[in-house]
Amino acid sequence: MWKWEAEGQPKAVIVIVHNAYEHHRRYAWLIQKLRNDGFHVVTSDLPGHGSDSGRRIHDESFESYVDHVKKMIEIALQDNLPLFVLGHGLGATIVMHILQREKLECAGFIFSSPWLSIKHQPTKFSGVLTKLSSSMKVNHDITIEMLTRNYDMYIEFQNDRDYSSTVVASWYREMLTMMKSIITHEESIYDVPILLHTGGQDKITDISIARKWLLNQQLSELHYKEWKHLYHDLYQEPEREEVYLYIESFMDNVLRSLGYIV
Repeated sequence: MWKWEAEGQPKAVIVIVHNAYEHHRRYAWLIQKLRNDGFHVVTSDLPGHGSDSGRRIHDESFESYVDHVKKMIEIALQDNLPLFVLGHGLGATIVMHILQREKLECAGFIFSSPWLSIKHQPTKFSGVLTKLSSSMKVNHDITIEMLTRNYDMYIEFQNDRDYSSTVVASWYREMLTMMKSIITHEESIYDVPILLHTGGQDKITDISIARKWLLNQQLSELHYKEWKHLYHDLYQEPEREEVYLYIESFMDNVLRSLGYIV
């Protein structure tokens, strides 16, 4: 796990949970922005992800993801500062799953492009996935061009050896099961401020399902933002400065409501 300390006096700490198939280094720009604005940042690569794993095929259990995220939160709480959790893509889905099982001592949550309904499925296997052997390899085939319109990201990550969207069939089925359990869960999560934002041109997920999930929660403070022209990876898009200002404003407002001087 990694921790980056804020430049100057910290006002809060934020845990970043990355998306499926990628790694924490893709959030370097966001991490630096947060540090510059007074946030400690705690993050790490999910099990089986990143350069240390040495894996090219994902077969990890989703419970290992849950345990890992909870450990990151435990580390962040040691700072005795207000804590925010930012989950992107499948990272957001994992945090949602935890929230439906237990209460976390967090000031608020930011969910971007959560995986609750997959629009882009493995082309060759989507119709027969349930019949495949658990160890059968499946290429989800999510490319950088499907995630962002930012040409600089194409150059930076076109040969990213630590990005792999190849999984085994059992992993994909477990992912679908987790998503279904979240959207069919009848009880609301506990009352905590949440910002959920999506890209209007998301090629990976059905953003209407994410919006419906948020509106079904019985929360006293919820924010939904659809970025009309943006793709899935909001923090990589050409408009990411605007996206950042939006989430920073959300966190600052939550801190003010808690009595902190921002």
